[in-house]
Amino acid sequence: MKSGLSNRVKVTVPLNADVYQSSSEKPSDGDFRPDIHGLMLQIVKFLSQNGAPFTVNIYPFISLYSDPNFPVDYAFFNGYQPAINDNGKTYDNVFDANHDTLVWALQKNGFTNVPIIIGEIGWPTDGDKNANLQLAQRFNQGFMSRYYVSQKGTPMRPGPVDAYLFSLIDEDNKSIQPGNFERHWGIFYFDGQPKYQLSLGQSKGLVAASGVEYLAKKWCVLKPSANLNDDQVAPSVSYACENADCTSLGYGTSCGNLDVKGNISYAFNSYYQVHDQLDSACKFPGLSMITDKDPSIGTCKFRIMIQTDSAEGIDGRIWFLRRVFFLLLLYIIIIFI
Repeated sequence: MKSGLSNRVKVTVPLNADVYQSSSEKPSDGDFRPDIHGLMLQIVKFLSQNGAPFTVNIYPFISLYSDPNFPVDYAFFNGYQPAINDNGKTYDNVFDANHDTLVWALQKNGFTNVPIIIGEIGWPTDGDKNANLQLAQRFNQGFMSRYYVSQKGTPMRPGPVDAYLFSLIDEDNKSIQPGNFERHWGIFYFDGQPKYQLSLGQSKGLVAASGVEYLAKKWCVLKPSANLNDDQVAPSVSYACENADCTSLGYGTSCGNLDVKGNISYAFNSYYQVHDQLDSACKFPGLSMITDKDPSIGTCKFRIMIQTDSAEGIDGRIWFLRRVFFLLLLYIIIIFI
């Protein structure tokens, strides 16, 4: 404000959707949470005075993940019934209801005209029984068609919705404290390949990164002769998963169909690929071996790491991913203009 840039440079505070709530299922009963009500009014007042938006992250997937009784179809955009009737306004999906709960919270506190930006919205593709390619495609396509292509808006705020789809690529080092799904929000795999088809309007879809080179077709797996009762099995798997990514293992995940040997091989290979297929990365004592036969089974893919030319090891992968991220982001910006 003191610099005189408040009309040109907008400052916002990204918030989760849990800063407001409704005492019923109706958005019109919405308000900011009692325990942070005063703080929220301070934040919103500052935003309002400077013409800045209220930025909120809304994740219908979390509603489904947190509550086993949550109706699955209400998380999507196919006209869930019975819809909620709120003083003549109809809500057939949780995004509309959540968004308009915020609208009511703002209105009740005298901030009717504060713009709203959806800072993050999306659906993960792995790490949970409800996190898969089919549901992610259903959600993201439904959201794009309803709010970007048709620009339908919500009952309380018709018209275009300003939103950021989360996320571009998976993040294999992201904290999994909230759940294993946290590393799988990308609409692209780490190598810049689309996970599923997503129409962005006017027949435009996702385009794969080109010129991607991979390491050799080699995998680190459990030896057929290995003894599963070996004392080194548990610590070896634990070490591999702690230093790589095993979040595709578990009930309902893409690799949930593996047996014990398959789980161990997946862990070993994840570590092996993260460490650029170094021979020393497949030296689990008396347990592992390198093979040129792809151990992938069904939906469970034993992926191969990408090749980098400008740098080596982890630094090289970071450089490459940044390049892929920049090119994909540039492409998305161009098609949205």
